Amino acid sequence: MTQLKGKLLLNEPLARYTSWRVGGCVDRFYIPANLQDLATFLQSLAIDEPIHFIGLGSNLLVRDGGVRGTVVLMHNVLTTLKTDSDLIYAESGVTCAKLAKFSAKEAKQGAEFFAGIPGTLGGALAMNAGCYGSETWDVVQRVTTIDRRGELHTRDAGEFVASYRHIEKPVADEWFVAAWLSLQVGDAQQATQKIKALLAKRLASQPLNLPSAGSTFRNPEGDFAARLVEASGLKGYIIGGAQVSEKHANFIVNIGGASALDIELLIKHMRDTVQEKQGVTLQQEVKVIGEY
Repeated sequence: MTQLKGKLLLNEPLARYTSWRVGGCVDRFYIPANLQDLATFLQSLAIDEPIHFIGLGSNLLVRDGGVRGTVVLMHNVLTTLKTDSDLIYAESGVTCAKLAKFSAKEAKQGAEFFAGIPGTLGGALAMNAGCYGSETWDVVQRVTTIDRRGELHTRDAGEFVASYRHIEKPVADEWFVAAWLSLQVGDAQQATQKIKALLAKRLASQPLNLPSAGSTFRNPEGDFAARLVEASGLKGYIIGGAQVSEKHANFIVNIGGASALDIELLIKHMRDTVQEKQGVTLQQEVKVIGEY
């Protein structure tokens, strides 16, 4: 077998790779050197090996008991970002913020909203991330995926079913490694100004000074999860080291020493209280992996 060029770490603590700064260890943690190395690594795994891909870990709760199987880190690995004819080509390790700025510099419009997504393109593709009225799959033309045999597939956007904060893939065990984005021709200065305005709005409304994972719940149709949580009297509510943000009620922040269990219990309390007081069942946006 071809020798691996990446970095394999055993029993690696995942707290340092998640934006909440919580979580136990994973059995195997792999940082690939490049796309070919990732393919070689995937080929080396048992066919039933549990595999998780993470970018910035910004929409992810890793339980305190850790994760069995393998986690692959994509951030700072697959980072190619370029124009390809009239499209923008970006690999999944590119941060959404960098994608937004690059698109603006290339005088493209329609990618400005990516500046408000605190993750990588891979994560944005996997959950159809969005903000300020726009979503990732609005601008996707086609993608490249990799399967657990290390084989690459190029798929048109039409093969996927995109909905609010969800994407239905034609094949379950494939992960995004790149995408081509179709954006309108625009004005570089206007796009840059729009990004600055979005970032200012984000800074004013979100608790960016504390570890969090972004929005905890999806917005129900015609309403906002933050409004429902706040109306239920939960702003500032604390369990252990986890708190419902006093700045934005749909954010849970780690105020110091939080465990993953603190956060998960707080998520449950928020959902139960909103159900009881508002009659609305909130749908969780944060992905949870691992064991207690």
